[in-house]
Amino acid sequence: MSGVCHQITALETLEWYHPNATRHVAESLLMQNGNDGSYLMRPSSRENEMAISIRCTNSVKHYNVTWDGDSYSFGLASFKDMPEFVAHFQKQPFIAGESGVITWLRHPYPRQVSEPAVYDIVRIHAQYGQDRTSKCAPQWAIGSKEGFITKLGAIFKNWRKRWFVLKRNELSYFRSQGDGVPVRSIDLRDCKECVIDATMKRENCFRLVLSWRTFYLICDTEQEVQEWMQMLQWKLNQMKGHA
Repeated sequence: MSGVCHQITALETLEWYHPNATRHVAESLLMQNGNDGSYLMRPSSRENEMAISIRCTNSVKHYNVTWDGDSYSFGLASFKDMPEFVAHFQKQPFIAGESGVITWLRHPYPRQVSEPAVYDIVRIHAQYGQDRTSKCAPQWAIGSKEGFITKLGAIFKNWRKRWFVLKRNELSYFRSQGDGVPVRSIDLRDCKECVIDATMKRENCFRLVLSWRTFYLICDTEQEVQEWMQMLQWKLNQMKGHA
């Protein structure tokens, strides 16, 4: 029991551990204020786990950290205690998933950030219209993802690998990673279906069905297909709940 208490104390003294941050809060902090490679640690929604949230160029990736009573596990490495765990991050490590896209952990996002004691003054305060229902509320879209996907062309039926970015309720694709302007941005509110596709006779293929076009998409691995579809279907379900 003393070992567990010691680890909890060690976590609380870690300046980039955010004990009250949810996934939503982590994404908001990193996307709004962080840079490529900014990261923080927070409690996970899973029992006996924590999470490392890392800012990439246009998305935030989340990885689990486990403590089994004897050591911390993160990725393919294990660490006997918090000092060893922190020392690993001070060396700016990088990790990569099945897609092979490298994510650098460069800048820890501190829990304590200086804030200006400046507030705006209310000059006008009036009531507008009738009480608005929850259906009029904006959709608070979280969950982001980016990576390479091969897509079928609309006119020339050839397959080309593009860099896809899922952010808020838009799925955009670029000719190459690092491009500033997307080839197209797809409003997911127009999406009617996201399912595995067998009509193309290709492995790891799924399709997005919209009223004006069906996109056929191929990932490099089955794991990547599951990750993309899970995130896309989650967003679609969230939008249906607000319809």
